[in-house]
Amino acid sequence: MDKLFSDVRLIISQARLVAAKSINSLQTLSCFLIGRRIIEEEQKGKKRAEYGKETIHKLANELKKEFGRGYSQRNLEMMRKFFLCYEERFSIPQTLSAESDLENSLARISQTLSAKFPLSWSHYIFLISISGSDERNFYELEAISENWSLRELKRQFNSSLFERLALSRDKAGVKRLSTKGQLAESYSEVIRNPYVLEFLGLNENKKYSESELETAIIDKLEHFLLELGKGFLFEARQKRFTFDDEHFYVDLVFYNRLLRCYVLIDLKIGSLKHQDLGQMQMYVNYFDRYVKLPEEEPTIGIVLCKKKNDSLVKITLPENANIHAAKYLTYLPDKVSLKKQLEEAQREWEQNHETEI
Repeated sequence: MDKLFSDVRLIISQARLVAAKSINSLQTLSCFLIGRRIIEEEQKGKKRAEYGKETIHKLANELKKEFGRGYSQRNLEMMRKFFLCYEERFSIPQTLSAESDLENSLARISQTLSAKFPLSWSHYIFLISISGSDERNFYELEAISENWSLRELKRQFNSSLFERLALSRDKAGVKRLSTKGQLAESYSEVIRNPYVLEFLGLNENKKYSESELETAIIDKLEHFLLELGKGFLFEARQKRFTFDDEHFYVDLVFYNRLLRCYVLIDLKIGSLKHQDLGQMQMYVNYFDRYVKLPEEEPTIGIVLCKKKNDSLVKITLPENANIHAAKYLTYLPDKVSLKKQLEEAQREWEQNHETEI
């Protein structure tokens, strides 16, 4: 009986899960199709702006009588915007608006398009509020591949993940972010600067020790792994190794299964010093020579500090060193400021590129 109950329980749970996903995709699909139908109707009007606004107002009044408040004027306007944001990506047969074809077309189209809208309607409502198409596409790809909840999607957007990743890339690299998301195929694609750790709850103006910072990260490890990026697995805290009878401790040890390498993180609550980089170089050398397997890639070292001097990093480390210094923030960054930095970086890249040509 126990086995029977367990099996039936599993069947019911899986069936409910599939049903919930089906309902979600059908809701999103219906919103897309409603948006398209509204656009079609608007295009018949000579004065499009006035005609369109009046059309949506009248349609909302009729729909609310039969289907409830979910079809308010504001929601219909969101469906219209949803279609406009995605119309180039998904083509719909022109015959869809014909009443005689509508019932058969919906069944056929739902099979081909529902897979293209894997996120919830709530996700897409948030996504279409993002004005830039490259940025919007990036967050959609990441939400799908990383299975972000709506809350996590909003958090990643508010932490300016797209801008932080794009700042270290040229124009072609930024375009790849919008078409493929974060691939994490190389060391440079793994490192973020800055890291945003607002979820730790540490007051920016209050003093705390490196031990307290480390404890806060461990307490919020799931959030920290999301902030690190793709493929990270946690291995150890205060990982000890002994060399010439002297003990050394690495603050945090991770493994990235996509890059197939160890990632060591040392925490510094103040300004970066050259000794910090030298210490991390020693940690990385030890792991490369005594810990990693021959088939694994070289170890990455990250010194996570509150203040970073790029000139100091450049003069201290040899070229192509696998050591990186990155800032951390205990608050959400100024998104407008980061966007300006990104625009300036892209203009500078274009000017340098033109000079080279």
